Amino acid sequence: MTEITGIRPEVTPSGPGCVECTDAGGWWFHLRRCAECGHIGCCDSSPEQHASAHAAAANHPIIQSYEPGEDWFWDYTTEQMVDGPELAPPGHHPVDQPAPGGAVPADWVQHIHQ
Repeated sequence: MTEITGIRPEVTPSGPGCVECTDAGGWWFHLRRCAECGHIGCCDSSPEQHASAHAAAANHPIIQSYEPGEDWFWDYTTEQMVDGPELAPPGHHPVDQPAPGGAVPADWVQHIHQ
């Protein structure tokens, strides 16, 4: 198999939810998985946008959706969808975990980034 820069298929996800939101008692709208190190962060519609912050800080630009039924990859550097291999399981957060997830406030819709 040809190695794709920025994607390490053997690396497992860091957990079922956004690492930083979970640690801080926050919440997320949708989840993204770093294709290089497995870091799970919240999407850019989420209040804290931890996935893109991780990509910038760690220089890991390629993510994959961590939502059930989605397997697309995104490259923050080119701002385009990219093809990638199947990553180590699990490929999504637990199906019984709601989206949004974490400590979701009653007025969560008011906090979504468009």
